[in-house]
Amino acid sequence: MTQHKDKIAIVTGAAQGIGLACAKRLFDDGAMVVLSDVNSDKLGKAVAKLDAAGERVVATTCDVGKRSDIVELIAATRNRFGRLDIMVNNAAVSCSTAALELSEKEFDDVLNVNLKGTFWGTQEAARLMVEQGAGSIVNMSSAQAELAISDRVPYGISKAGINQLTRIFAIALATTGVRVNAVGPGTILTPVTAGLSTNEEAYRRILSRTPMGRLGQASEIASIVSFLAGDDASYITGQTVYADGGRAYLNYTVPVPDDLPDLGLE
Repeated sequence: MTQHKDKIAIVTGAAQGIGLACAKRLFDDGAMVVLSDVNSDKLGKAVAKLDAAGERVVATTCDVGKRSDIVELIAATRNRFGRLDIMVNNAAVSCSTAALELSEKEFDDVLNVNLKGTFWGTQEAARLMVEQGAGSIVNMSSAQAELAISDRVPYGISKAGINQLTRIFAIALATTGVRVNAVGPGTILTPVTAGLSTNEEAYRRILSRTPMGRLGQASEIASIVSFLAGDDASYITGQTVYADGGRAYLNYTVPVPDDLPDLGLE
């Protein structure tokens, strides 16, 4: 596919999981992709995996929790390519401390990366895109923006904030040619969730609240990101598209077979 041929894209948190899948999909769809992540070792491996020749993929170490890093990321992309067409704000962290035990540092660490990082990434990308008169920003939300999990306090708060941030920027930029949307994944098979292969109880619990009876694939999220970033979505802005296997509207648990679906891990 070539729907993003010669477009310039940035994906944050791109060293693995959903971020890497988004980078791969945009690359496969013709874009030149700047992979950004705080983990330089994994980032280098991701670039080699996508584009060993280094012709259409660039790696830039960036901590989105630092506004200065995002400013530098956007500036470096502009200096190298002259423009920015697609910004995917994907980088995120989480913690599992119970609500009454959560520390100020844990709260700040998650919101700093997830919410503030997405805000600065959206703002800096939008400034350049407004100059160009065109561009698409896709933020990574979560099903947890709508659903409450008691030991994912700052994560859920940050993702709910990303939804509102997305709507506000979409309205603010509506007449500039810049669109802002978000994707809200449910439980997706990534290196983080691969541990379910050895935790049957947790795997059953997730499937019991997922009507489609399986985990999502990172590539399924990436396909939505690519669509929202492209011309086929030219009249869509301010939306959060949930890809959660039907979880958001389930008011009960569903039966789980004795033989659990294979996670497909190699």
